[in-house]
Amino acid sequence: MSFPAIKLSLPAWLCEVLPAPEKVFVTAESRMALVIELAAANIRQGTGGPFGAAVFDLDNGRLIAPGVNLVTATCCSVAHAELVALMTAQRLVGNFSLAAAGCNVELTSSTEPCAMCLGALPWAGIRQLSCGARDSDARAVGFDEGDKPPHWPYLLEKRGIRVLRDICRPQAVAVLEQYRKQGGEIYNGKGQS
Repeated sequence: MSFPAIKLSLPAWLCEVLPAPEKVFVTAESRMALVIELAAANIRQGTGGPFGAAVFDLDNGRLIAPGVNLVTATCCSVAHAELVALMTAQRLVGNFSLAAAGCNVELTSSTEPCAMCLGALPWAGIRQLSCGARDSDARAVGFDEGDKPPHWPYLLEKRGIRVLRDICRPQAVAVLEQYRKQGGEIYNGKGQS
């Protein structure tokens, strides 16, 4: 029996949205603005859900890897923006742990991580997580974010991962609401959309 190769590719339109490689993102707000634009472009392009993420080098402010939600485009429930960004960054640096590769990185996510993405963060080797919209904002438009510990930011902090919340939250929430208003597919594990 043979099985198909598993391959996730970033959409071609990303090249049109991403800034020049020398662009420096000094503030959490500037990093979040890019991630929110990725989420909005993902909706416009019809390549997935209303979520964007990126891995940034905290030492020099440079973008290491972008990510957008590819769940519907790839028929893959784990192709969340955060995981796509982390997998891309890990491939680029050549290590499954960004910290072990000597990187001091932040994962910036347009929405707080769901239960699955939250579980991946300690092993990814990130030092900081910045979030735009809250879990409750994603749930308000119909997404099932899974079961997460109530004090998950504290638990990440205990593991040495700093958590920043509500960065550009109104703009991040607007992307979620735009997706719902346009009739975007609300996918979840309940067999419904």
